[in-house]
Formats: sequence, C-alpha cells, structure tokens
Amino acid sequence: MTVRARRSALTAVLWAMCIGAGLATAQAAPPPDTPGPLATDLSPALHSKAIHAAVRRVADWQREHLAAQPGDRSRNFGVLATGLMSAAHTLGDGKLSSPVLATGEQFHWTIEHTVRNPADNFALAQAYLDACRDAHDPAMIAPLRRRLDIDLEVPFDPNTPLWQSAEELFMEPPAAMQISEITGDAIYEDFVNREWGRTRKLLYDPQRHLYARDAAALKLLEKNGQKHFDAQANGWAMAGLARLLAVLPSDDPLRSYYIGQFREMAAAIAATQSNDGLWRPTLLDASSSPLPDTAASSLLAYALAWGVHHHQLDADAYLPVVELAWKGLLTHIYADGRLGCMQTEAGIRPESSTTFGVGAFLLAGGEVDALSQHKRW
Repeated sequence: MTVRARRSALTAVLWAMCIGAGLATAQAAPPPDTPGPLATDLSPALHSKAIHAAVRRVADWQREHLAAQPGDRSRNFGVLATGLMSAAHTLGDGKLSSPVLATGEQFHWTIEHTVRNPADNFALAQAYLDACRDAHDPAMIAPLRRRLDIDLEVPFDPNTPLWQSAEELFMEPPAAMQISEITGDAIYEDFVNREWGRTRKLLYDPQRHLYARDAAALKLLEKNGQKHFDAQANGWAMAGLARLLAVLPSDDPLRSYYIGQFREMAAAIAATQSNDGLWRPTLLDASSSPLPDTAASSLLAYALAWGVHHHQLDADAYLPVVELAWKGLLTHIYADGRLGCMQTEAGIRPESSTTFGVGAFLLAGGEVDALSQHKRW
C-alpha cells in the first residue's frame, strides 16, 4: 500500500470515529500543579517502538487534560491540533484527531479573523488541511481559501511586513503554500514568497543567522552583551521553514533561497545546543536560565529532524544533534505523561506545560519517527 493510500485509509477512519463520537469536544479537568514523579521507563532510542511510547504518553495526557472549550480556535489550540494530527498518523490512532475534526465540523472549517496577529489563526488551518488533504472535498478548502484571500487584499506597504513576528512564519506561510499546492493557484505561492522576504529583511540577522522575535527585540541585549535571540521565536521560524519546504514546488525559483536560510539557521541552532540536548530561552546567553525550554526545543528538534530526514542537512553533522535533543526532551516527561519545563508568560518551572508546546513535541515525535524509519547511515 502506498503512503498516499495509507493516509487516505486513515482519513476515512478518522472521519468515521469523529462522526461516531457525535463531533463533541470534551472539556477535561485542568492538570494538577504538582505532576508527581518524572517518567523513568521511556527510552531515547531512535526506533519506532520507543518513540511511539513517548508520543503516546504525552498525547494521551494532553487529550485527558484538554483545556480547550468548544469553540476554541486560538493559536495555542491550533498548534496542538496540528500536533494531534501528526500523532494520529504516527500512531495510527484516529481518536487523537477527534478534537480537530470536531472543531472543523463545528465551525464549517473556518478559522478566526482576529485583528491582532491574524496570521496566528492559520495554525489551526494547518490542522484542517492535514485532515482534508486526502478527502478532496472542496467544501473543506473553500473557507480557508476565502480567509487567505483577505490577506492577499491587504494594501501593500513596503515599510510594514504583513508578518511582523518570527512566530508568524510558522503559522500562515505553510498553510498558504499548502493551499497553493492543493488548488494549483500560484497566487498564494507568490504571496508567501513576497511576504517571507519582507519579514526576513526586518528580523533576520545575516551574521548570526537567527531571527529576532519582532522589531522591538532588535534593540535588546543579553546580560553577557550578546544580541537577544529568543529560542521560541527561532523555533517557530525554523519549523515554519521546514513545513514550507515540505510543500514548496521543486521548480520554485526561490527554493534554493529557503534551503540556504534553513541550513544557515541549522548551523546556528546546533551551535547553541546545551549539553542536555535542549535550548535555553535565549540562544546566545544560556546562563540566563538554568532550565531549558522544551517548547522551543521541540520546534527546533522537529525542524532539524525534518532536515536530516529529507536530506537537506548532513546526517553525520546533525543526526547527533537530533538524537541528543530527543533524549533531552524525554527527561522532562512525567510519569503521567505531562511534558514540563516550558517557557510561559510566568517564566519556566519544571512542571510548566502549554498546549502549543505539546503540539510542538508531537510534531517532533512524528518527524523523529519518520527519520528513524528511513535513515541510511
């Protein structure tokens, strides 16, 4: 059976399970503040059995403690939804995608249109697109295309990029490029190429090969005198690059441009990896935090694993980076499945966890698993 056939078969199973469940999005109790002991039975070995065990543990915990109310189409839930779709395919378990399909049905496959950071709403669009790619149902694509058309009609301002933060590079560009691929309409591909270049010009440091989170962050310095480069911001940008490259046409004239930036960033990211395999909240001043950020580290591990898996990064140089990152992430999974140590607005605590961080981990797990199955070294 081909990969496409397997995905189509899984899509049919997901739909059947979602419909059978009445398309209900359940609300569970919030996670406890004291999560208990860390897991001691998860293996960091890069083979599917071990990887699946970690993905299953974290995914099941998050579904049990899903804090999203019915009607939640926020960025945080959108990233989690994308991770749940990945985990559903990784584990072959349609139950994991039921909150995504329920939300899509409830809102007729539409996303929000918020005034502040509107690109964030496309995190959920990516999960929708993953659910409907094999269904070939125009009714599922059309609402997303109409929403994207709104951004295409925004008056062009050469001094103000549409995407003004690095994290937005994960949200809208991959979704827009997927819509271009599905519809065959190159206008969306051209839109992404134009807008990515504008954001890069504003936020990308050509010497450090890292992104500032936003224009305000360009002026910040660390205590050690280095420029401030936020780990999550660069995780979003690099993961966005990976997801963009995954669907960018091979004959796109800017493909080499994106690959070049991806490889530049990979080298810079690998150089800032800590001995525990993870990344601190600020990349150029690891001493600023004794704890790593597992949300940022998951995004970076996902991007690097994708690069090795798809032969865009040298395996000899980057597979050890991926292996060490995956091993480090597992050390912050609790016995009950909570993934902790995430940077939040309140800082980092060993038990702190976010839905978007879990989504990033599930994406990383899926790509590490794919890499483990196709490695040729």
